[in-house]
Amino acid sequence: MVSAAVFLPADPPRRGRIALWCPDSGPLPDADGELEVVRPDGGDVRRETVPARLLTVEDALPLLTAARSDRAAHPAAAAWGAAALHALQLAARGRLLPGLTADGTDAWRAGPLDADDLVHVRAVAAALPWEGRATPLPGDGPPLLPDPEALIRAFLDAVADTLPRTPGAPLLAGGPYAAAEAHALPRLADWAAEVAAGADAGVRIGLRLHMAAEELYEPDARPVTLVVQVHSLADPTLLADAAELWTGAAGDILGPRARVDTVLALRRAARLWPPLERLLAKPVPDAMLLEPDELHDLLGPAAQRLAAAGIAVHWPKTLVRGLTATAVVRPAPGSASNEVSFFDAAKLLEFRWQVSLSGVPLTDDEMDRLAEANRPMVRLRDQWVVVDPALVRKARRRNLGLLDPVDALALALTGETEADGERIAVQPQGTLAELRDRLTRPPEPLTSDLPLRDYQLRGLTWLDRMTSLGLGGCLADDMGLGKTITVIALHVHRAAPAPTLVVCPASLLGNWQREIERFAPGLPVHRYHGPGRSLTDATGGFVLTTYGTMRASAPELAAHDWSLVVADEAQHVKNPYAAAAKALRTIPAPARIALTGTPVENNLSELWAILDWTTPGLLGGLKNFRARHARLIESEGDEEALRRLSRLVGPFVLRRRKSDPGIVPELPPKTETDHPVALAREQAVLYEAVVREALDDIAESEGMARRGLVMKLLGALKQICNHPAQFLREDTHQLAGRSGKLELLDELLETILAEDGSVLVFTQYVSMARLLERHLTARGIASQLLHGGTPVDRRQQLVDRFQNGEVPVFLLSLKAAGTGLNLTRAGHVIHYDRWWNPAVEEQATDRAYRIGQTQPVQVHRLITEGTVEDRIDELLHAKRALSDAVLGQAGESALTELTDGELAELVALRRTA
Repeated sequence: MVSAAVFLPADPPRRGRIALWCPDSGPLPDADGELEVVRPDGGDVRRETVPARLLTVEDALPLLTAARSDRAAHPAAAAWGAAALHALQLAARGRLLPGLTADGTDAWRAGPLDADDLVHVRAVAAALPWEGRATPLPGDGPPLLPDPEALIRAFLDAVADTLPRTPGAPLLAGGPYAAAEAHALPRLADWAAEVAAGADAGVRIGLRLHMAAEELYEPDARPVTLVVQVHSLADPTLLADAAELWTGAAGDILGPRARVDTVLALRRAARLWPPLERLLAKPVPDAMLLEPDELHDLLGPAAQRLAAAGIAVHWPKTLVRGLTATAVVRPAPGSASNEVSFFDAAKLLEFRWQVSLSGVPLTDDEMDRLAEANRPMVRLRDQWVVVDPALVRKARRRNLGLLDPVDALALALTGETEADGERIAVQPQGTLAELRDRLTRPPEPLTSDLPLRDYQLRGLTWLDRMTSLGLGGCLADDMGLGKTITVIALHVHRAAPAPTLVVCPASLLGNWQREIERFAPGLPVHRYHGPGRSLTDATGGFVLTTYGTMRASAPELAAHDWSLVVADEAQHVKNPYAAAAKALRTIPAPARIALTGTPVENNLSELWAILDWTTPGLLGGLKNFRARHARLIESEGDEEALRRLSRLVGPFVLRRRKSDPGIVPELPPKTETDHPVALAREQAVLYEAVVREALDDIAESEGMARRGLVMKLLGALKQICNHPAQFLREDTHQLAGRSGKLELLDELLETILAEDGSVLVFTQYVSMARLLERHLTARGIASQLLHGGTPVDRRQQLVDRFQNGEVPVFLLSLKAAGTGLNLTRAGHVIHYDRWWNPAVEEQATDRAYRIGQTQPVQVHRLITEGTVEDRIDELLHAKRALSDAVLGQAGESALTELTDGELAELVALRRTA
């Protein structure tokens, strides 16, 4: 704000105005009036009328507060901005007093002001330049400018008289003190005078207790005396007892109105604490004796009410006020073991209130003495201690319950919980505090005989710490960062006699075996898979099995002793109600490790499923987890809930990305490109016909039937976008010229193969992959196909052929080949169609972009313009950002909840240039 600002008071205060004007006589944009100002002229002054922009106080507040922190603002505007900010702070503190104007109409005033407020007002007044008060006072004599402090006080009153007058005052809406129009209230003149005196008071009162604390409850103890002391607001160092004020011993240090202001202050205080009315009945309101119940009240809630009104209660120094209460978690009485198994719910921990005196915890006997207190003070450690009734209640009901070890650990990690209807801080004690510290501080790095990179060594150290504590964890490194070798190193380091059980997709059995034989030669590797499987010889090393075999043979696996159970690609058990997830939970082990590059694919319940297996009970039940964490984070974006969840799960999830500094600087660059393609004419006709027919059917359905129709529509449109032959289920060799995607794929392959490159082509549909295979064969391009029905042994043969450069084009089913394969021969990855989850696509890309890759990787995504694919692409980009903050959407299924209009907007074919 380059123009100056000046305040023009009015009666009532809310009608005051802020005038903006240009002291340099330059043009003023949006001028809507004139302003008479007094301007210095050499050694004299002169009156002048200048253009001005007049604003109500309400309209001016945003401009002034912005000018307060604007270095380019005029000093006058910045000074009034400081006054505006202080006026808003007074309102926020409730420093508003109702009263009457000089003509008897309703008005609010700012007050009462304490010493700090007055210091601030005087500081702003001292900084106010002449341009901020350049309007002369009324009169025919020489022009006089208003006193800056009085002008600022008038502005504070104007803000105070403006803010409360809103429709948000339901009890008085349209009446006095709520409506903008004036209300004459002559009958309130005496009351208003008292209020006004309080607002302009130059003093405040305090209450000082005189008592002999060491004799307080003795039979001959002297009664407690309450003494009134008076403080100057202008200079807080000036004070006197009321007795000195009335006898004249204090002189005139508190001003000529000190007695009147003191009586008015006592009258206001008596409304908060009625016993003070006895002082008002005395000729000299200097002191009074307190009854025991009055003392008890003053030690508790009464003191809090008085303090809120700026009236301090001063206690003798011999009284100690250092009692505090903390919720603590500690081993239950009689617990002899220092080591807590976090899978053993029988070993409970105690959750209770612990009261401390000056930071030193009370003993159980002292807690009992506090619990029995029925007076405002109690004798503890040879001193009288002021007792808060709330602390007495906590001492009486100190036991908050017994906790399972994992529940106790969750409280220790988050540092807070809810108890007695309030959110409270929690302090772990004993071995639990030690465990919390071990989990949250960096561990000492281990060494390994295996060729681990630095970040893999840190992963090994982290896994060793978690498993040695009897806890589980989720190693959530990006695909290709070497989670397999890290687990092999962990097994070697632990040197446990029992084997490690690895549960993984069938496609990874061979990869695990080769990695173990490569990095830990001589270590036994036993495949528990296929007909005739047996655990008879599984006495050490590794036992490898698939999720399907584990599900079918869970009782046999559960009966065997394991040193460690590892779930690779743990997103396969993200649904806790699935048969595989239930079976996995039945297999006992001293520790459990989940490996996944995508701990959150769609929603936070998946993270719960993984961690509830690795460390059962850590996150509570699923229903409670959704209510306390997932719903608040996913639906409401609650930052506090996200912070609590991150603090809770942080020690149990080690997440590293390829983009993290210092992880894999040797990886070459990766380039991602979206290729928009137009639909061929046949595709466009099919697309619009399917949309039109399906929307009619969806509009007439509801419930599960409607959801099914929506899913069917989305699938059909994606197939049309791929190729009409896929949607029509044609068995034909005529594929060229019918699909924009296929034409672009041909162009990309022509360029890639001309450069002697190799490429991975992912599609979520096996039927589309077969069409592509047929099309490439017809063009004389060597290719091979891997899908979910490919036998395990055949999978490895296909991988070896591609890695050896025998086949340049590898067609892959996204779900069957999106994890676990090392295909670093490829310098290009083509996503022929889009999956609904970007994390799944990234996993597929990581078949090529992983450790061992030496060439730049180019990722191509084919997207048909103007179609549902185009709109979904926007959602995928947003979803990827949410996934980075462990958030998720409900994926494809969420689209079934769209209204008919929203669905039509999503799938409508938009014509493009």
